[in-house]
Amino acid sequence: MIEALLATLLPLGFLIVLFGGGAHFLRNNIEQDGEAPINRTLFYVSKYSILVLWGAMILQSWGIGISLYEVPHLFQVIGLLSWCFGFALLFIGRFEMGGSFRLGTPKEHTSLKVDGLFRLSRNPMYVGMYATIIAAALYTLNPVVIVMGAFVIAVHHSIVLAEENHLQKVFGQEYVKYRNGVRRYVKVRNGQTY
Repeated sequence: MIEALLATLLPLGFLIVLFGGGAHFLRNNIEQDGEAPINRTLFYVSKYSILVLWGAMILQSWGIGISLYEVPHLFQVIGLLSWCFGFALLFIGRFEMGGSFRLGTPKEHTSLKVDGLFRLSRNPMYVGMYATIIAAALYTLNPVVIVMGAFVIAVHHSIVLAEENHLQKVFGQEYVKYRNGVRRYVKVRNGQTY
């Protein structure tokens, strides 16, 4: 029961924060939807696919078996921990972005975020989203979820690359300095970057 509540309430809470923030932006005449940094259709298909993947995790957690296999308990535990970690990054990253948050690249000038989680990763929200997708794949072991998850991660990596080009154009040397000091995703102990 606790697993199902966590699996359900975390994405629900995040979507409330996300769309609640959007309502706040609208009241202040700020458009939350930015420009799609890659093909617009692919951009939105990948965004809505995240909801499908989250839905798969929720269904599986409530005992609606979408898995074709018996999921080992260890995979479920790792999946649930990754789910919680991912949503923690999504919530914290969203709050730290404040008024600079957009779906896509901003149409107007925003500030470059370099503190908080953004000191550890240039893309903590993407790391969080990737963690939730990996969680859904591990928790369900459903081949469709695994393939769709790989597709979403690949598309979002191309979004990250396009957003980095945009940030360099907008912020110039300030962004280059930041990029040179903070890794795209995470830095592990042996110095490799992911």
